[in-house]
Amino acid sequence: MTLLRSEVPVEQTWNLHDLFETDEAWEKELKSVEKHIQSVTHFKGRVGESATSLLNCLKAKDELLERLIRVMSYADLHMSVDGTSSVYQANAARASSLVSEVSASLSFIKSELLELDGKTLELYLQEEQGLAEFQKTLSDILEAKQYTLSQDAEEMLAAFGEVLSSPYMIYQRSKTSDMQFPTFRTDDGVEHPLTFNSFPKYEDSADTNIRRKASEAFAATLDKYKNTYGATYATEIKKQVIEARLRGFDSVTDMLLEEQQVTKEMYQNQLHTIQTELAPHMRRLAKLKQRVLGLDTMYYSDLKAPLDPDFNPAVTYEEASKLVLDAVQVMGTEYIEIMQEGIHNRWVDLADNVGKRSGAFCSSPYGAHPYILMTWNNSMRNTYTLAHELGHAGHFVLAGRNQRLSNTRPSRYFVEAPSTMNEMLLSRHILSQSNDERMKRWVILQSLGTYYHNFVTHILEGELQRRIYDLADKGTPLTAKIISEQKVEALSAFWGEDVQMDKLAELTWMRQPHYYMGLYPYTYSAGLTASTIASQMILEDGQPAVDRWLTALKAGGTLKPLELMKLAGVDMSTTEPIKKAVAYVGTLVDELEKSFL
Repeated sequence: MTLLRSEVPVEQTWNLHDLFETDEAWEKELKSVEKHIQSVTHFKGRVGESATSLLNCLKAKDELLERLIRVMSYADLHMSVDGTSSVYQANAARASSLVSEVSASLSFIKSELLELDGKTLELYLQEEQGLAEFQKTLSDILEAKQYTLSQDAEEMLAAFGEVLSSPYMIYQRSKTSDMQFPTFRTDDGVEHPLTFNSFPKYEDSADTNIRRKASEAFAATLDKYKNTYGATYATEIKKQVIEARLRGFDSVTDMLLEEQQVTKEMYQNQLHTIQTELAPHMRRLAKLKQRVLGLDTMYYSDLKAPLDPDFNPAVTYEEASKLVLDAVQVMGTEYIEIMQEGIHNRWVDLADNVGKRSGAFCSSPYGAHPYILMTWNNSMRNTYTLAHELGHAGHFVLAGRNQRLSNTRPSRYFVEAPSTMNEMLLSRHILSQSNDERMKRWVILQSLGTYYHNFVTHILEGELQRRIYDLADKGTPLTAKIISEQKVEALSAFWGEDVQMDKLAELTWMRQPHYYMGLYPYTYSAGLTASTIASQMILEDGQPAVDRWLTALKAGGTLKPLELMKLAGVDMSTTEPIKKAVAYVGTLVDELEKSFL
């Protein structure tokens, strides 16, 4: 039986007191931030009057946003672990309203900056040394000038921020607060409890009856919500279409890529190269699973079935933590200390409780330590998830120590590279500790799980987005039926006749929140491509490659993604790194096939 949040042992929870000691302290700060909006707005009409005025305005903005981020994070993190709480729902709504208010109030800065010409800005940069820290922020704003609306229009859009983000809020609220799953009964008469968070455990089950029964029950519940979720997602897409047209973009895709500072060629390289070149390797993996597991038909719901279920030792959180810490030794003292602090000082929420959000994430509020959400099931896959999220944590701690708030976050195109690097290091470490062939196969399976997650699951989410945005740009009304059809077509094109699509495949678009985050899914593959190549460089070149990698992490958002990856030694301007990474996946499948001869 799944616990209520109040029943969860404190050691399995993260420590939100590190953000605010009490709810009352949070309440006080929320009101204080609202009052101090004027600390920035008093620069209105004076942003560009002098170099000093510009610097002081940008500093005041960062200081206010740092406080806002802590307020917002506290509310959102509470909601993430207990979405059933009406108090947390109300607080999250209040924080969201404050974000919209601040965003609208500060939109004048961008508008006034756009009134400056390049020569004046260059002069200011020479006059005021402190502006050097804001150089990329300023250049990014000027580059987007042609897509920026009038000051009044930008303020109006920002004022509607809470409303415009409501599709994502509604989706999350429904998942955590309303959606209830029935127990399901297997052929042996045993009843099994089912939640959004527990379903992945059943997907990974070695028992085909459990996998398929769980899939049927899970999909049956999703099916009841599909029209509501379809309308919610369609609203999100329509919002983006309208904004893209208002700003003068040729398409939604162009608008979302401009935000990431990624070219269409880089975007299409990821989608096309991986789908084309990886599909044959993944189909071989599907056939291998079907043969080894003795399945007459390979269904979509069978894809995560374990190939060696008898060799799946339970891994406690303590054991997993030691594995991760040992694996990252190559990264040096500073990085290791960050990992240790995250593991031992309650940065991680492990519990499975009613109302907890599914999946995993790392939230990194500037000026505070990161927070990691996951659900611990004592599996090796959990160990990889922990390593992954700690990779995000390490990245943003290093960036935060070396950059001011404005320069902390890189493009989403890079953001999954540090997390998947930790997974690469983990696999290598485990392999180095054992000569056992079965252990080697086990690690290969875990590595393939990483590539499946990023190169298959997320790239096919990206393919669905590509199809949906194309339809939306043409004015095609989007419904649950159309979204499901497009999802099945994308999956079928990748898996061919080797995998039979089922109800879970049709409705799997309802499982992930990524569709409400712009062009996020495909960037997982870009990050994993970079970490695959960079981890090979670390193996070949040693310390110089490590130094390059850490320099890229510390750079934060001071460089565009292409330049940032080049700093780490990876050139993503061509398809070569992608092909090399896909070829590496092919070698893993080769090794796996040999192990089952």
